[in-house]
Amino acid sequence: MAELNASPVTTPSLQTTAAGGGLRGKLNKVVLAYSGGLDTSVVVPWLRENYGCEVVCFTADVGQGIKELEGLEEKAKASGACQLVVKDLKEEFVKDYVFPCLRAGAVYERKYLLGTSMARPVIAKAMVDVAKEVGADAVSHGCTGKGNDQVRFELTFFALNPKLNVVAPWREWDITGREDAIEYAKKHNVPVPVTKKSIYSRDRNLWHLSHEGDILEDPANEPKKDMYMMSVDPEDAPDQAEYVTIGIESGLPVSVNGKRLSPASLLAELNEIGGRHGIGRVDMVENRLVGMKSRGVYETPGGTILFAAARELEFLTLDRETIQVKDSLALKYAELVYSGRWFDPLRESMDAFMQKITETTTGSVTVKLYKGSVIVTSRTSPFSLYRQDISSFESGQIYDQADAAGFIRLYGLPMRVRAMLEQGF
Repeated sequence: MAELNASPVTTPSLQTTAAGGGLRGKLNKVVLAYSGGLDTSVVVPWLRENYGCEVVCFTADVGQGIKELEGLEEKAKASGACQLVVKDLKEEFVKDYVFPCLRAGAVYERKYLLGTSMARPVIAKAMVDVAKEVGADAVSHGCTGKGNDQVRFELTFFALNPKLNVVAPWREWDITGREDAIEYAKKHNVPVPVTKKSIYSRDRNLWHLSHEGDILEDPANEPKKDMYMMSVDPEDAPDQAEYVTIGIESGLPVSVNGKRLSPASLLAELNEIGGRHGIGRVDMVENRLVGMKSRGVYETPGGTILFAAARELEFLTLDRETIQVKDSLALKYAELVYSGRWFDPLRESMDAFMQKITETTTGSVTVKLYKGSVIVTSRTSPFSLYRQDISSFESGQIYDQADAAGFIRLYGLPMRVRAMLEQGF
């Protein structure tokens, strides 16, 4: 889910008001997760005023789009930041965060493909790295006190550098809404972004686009048609189906229609293909980590195609018991990711299991895309456990149908014994 605002957790090393400090204490340098919007723009002067610190703005490119990255350095410095650091994390995001979740089959509460949940730890990890590079003693984010993202950021900070102070303004300050933020910006000579404020709270990366707020806050309301940005309405999608073949090696996608691509390029290609066919729209009410329910609408066109392909290939390469165990662990894996515990040893250990169990999940899957649906039409693998000579209705050399009689008698023995007891045999 997408949140954009936050406040501070003070650790023991955070001093109270001191000479040269601010209204709330003294920090030397803070790395701020920065978007360039109104919320994070006012955080910059607020940090300087309240903690007497230099502010280094940090922006991660996780595929949110070039428009969101334009003019950021000018905005950051105009807000009072001493510098802006931008890092392209698209390949790392897809390769090291998205693909492991795909391999694990991680889906939160039956529907959510974890788009925001996977992006927060890669951003927070980069912030810890930048803090070390610039000599910062604190990090800050703009997440609200009601959402999941504050947890995801801060658990990553704790796991990677527990000595860093964490400042979360939305849990501290008196700003309660957009008008308060504009007033604070004007008071501190911070240029107010003139872009039209979206009625929705959105979070976009290379994996998905989420929508929350406005009419979506009532679960009874149907989303407006013009809300969607990554996918066309399935009703308006082409009348001609499109076939796409996904190449997979050891549980990870490597090619589209025979063309090998980098992780980020592969996902971008499938987003474009899936988007024009209205693939990957999900409307759900979910349970947030902080205890409340929330309603969100997600667009995950490329990811939906990849999940369908990866799961289908596993039906060829994994046996029944393995699939059942993998599916049961996938639920916990998804919960850990959703809850911000990416760097938890439990998730890392589960990931090692997923990597081992999918070693032979190699092959190709062809899907047919048509007006919002993903239909698997073909699957092949050099490690397929499917044997036509065994499964065929024609007689074969390996499977003797007469053997089934003994199997059924033994398999059904507990049921037979219970019935004999109940009926007085």
